Amino acid sequence: MPELPEVETTVRGLRTVLDGRRLTGVEARRPDLRRALPEDLGQRLIGATVTGLGRRAKYGLVHTDRDDTLVFHLGMSGRWRIDPSELDKHDHLLIETDEGRTLALNDPRRFGSVDLLRTGEVDRWSGFAPLGPEPFDLTPEELKRRLAGREAAIKLLLLDQRIVAGLGNIYVCEALFRAGINPKRAGGTVSLERLRRLVPAIKAVLAEAIEAGGSTLRDYAQPDGALGYFSKSFAVYDREGAPCGCGGAVRRFAQGGRSTWYCPGCQR
Repeated sequence: MPELPEVETTVRGLRTVLDGRRLTGVEARRPDLRRALPEDLGQRLIGATVTGLGRRAKYGLVHTDRDDTLVFHLGMSGRWRIDPSELDKHDHLLIETDEGRTLALNDPRRFGSVDLLRTGEVDRWSGFAPLGPEPFDLTPEELKRRLAGREAAIKLLLLDQRIVAGLGNIYVCEALFRAGINPKRAGGTVSLERLRRLVPAIKAVLAEAIEAGGSTLRDYAQPDGALGYFSKSFAVYDREGAPCGCGGAVRRFAQGGRSTWYCPGCQR
C-alpha cells in the first residue's frame, strides 16, 4: 500500500501538471472504486481552476476555485499516470487540463477512493476528523500523552491513525529500528527519553523516503513513471536474516496481522 512518502511524492508530481490549470475534461470510466465515485464529479470539476494541492495522512488533496476539494486515496495498488501513451483497462478516472495534459488514476485492485468535498468542510469530513497529528507536526511530549496507559505494542499503536496520521508498516519498522525500540514493547511504557529518539527518527525516515521518491515494492510508481528508491535504504524492513551492525540478524514475526521486522540485539 502506498504510504505517506508515496502519497507526498504523488502530490508533488501532480502539482507540476495541475497547479493553476483549468480542468477541461473529467471522465469516470467506471462508477466506483472502493466506494461509488461522486455522480457530479464532472459537473463540479470541469471548468474549475486548481488553486493548490496538498496531503492529509495517506490522502491527496486537489483544491479548486469553486470551493471544492478532490480527495483521493491510492488504496493498495493505485497511482496516477501523467500523459499515458495508451489507456490501460485499470485507468478508472481521467482528468484533462487546458494545456492538453491528461492524468489517469490507475487502480488495478480498486481499493482506492475518490471523494469531492466542499473545501471548508474538509477537516470535518468523516475520513479526517478522527485522525491524529501529522508525523512532521508531532512532538515527543504529544506522543507520550497519546500513548499514556496503552498496553498495546508500540508498533501497532504507531499504525493507529488516531494516534499519528499517515504512518504505515514500512516506515514504522525503520523508525523503531533507528530509535532502538523493540516493536513488542507496550506503548504506554516507552519513556519520554526513548520517544525523544523515536519522533526525530520518524521524521528523518519519512523525509529521506520522500527525497528518494518513496519505496517501490510492487505496484507503486511516481506519476511520471519514475520508481521510488528508498527501498534500497531499508535497514530491517523485508530483510529477514540480513546481518545487523550489532552482530545480530534481522528477524521477522507476525504482529497485528502484518509482518514486523526488527533486530532483537539493537531494539530493546
